[in-house]
Amino acid sequence: MAAILHLHSVDQLGPIVQFHRKKAGLSRIDLAMVAGIGKTAIFDIEHGKPTVQFNTLFKVLSALNIKFALDSPIMDLLEEPPDAQR
Repeated sequence: MAAILHLHSVDQLGPIVQFHRKKAGLSRIDLAMVAGIGKTAIFDIEHGKPTVQFNTLFKVLSALNIKFALDSPIMDLLEEPPDAQR
């Protein structure tokens, strides 16, 4: 069963990425190669650097099979036709 974690700050993401990387038996260099990014980016993500590009972070999450979801009270309105929105 999958667990859902609610993050309240960017620096909470680093330990999650590091945990998944280690459980997958990957070094930072290995993960960087799988994700198609530089090894320094993995270090930066794992240490909570606030200037990591979202695209880079998304590649790492995808490589580790970590899903990224957005949720809000009005998210269901996004799927309605534009003329139905208020």
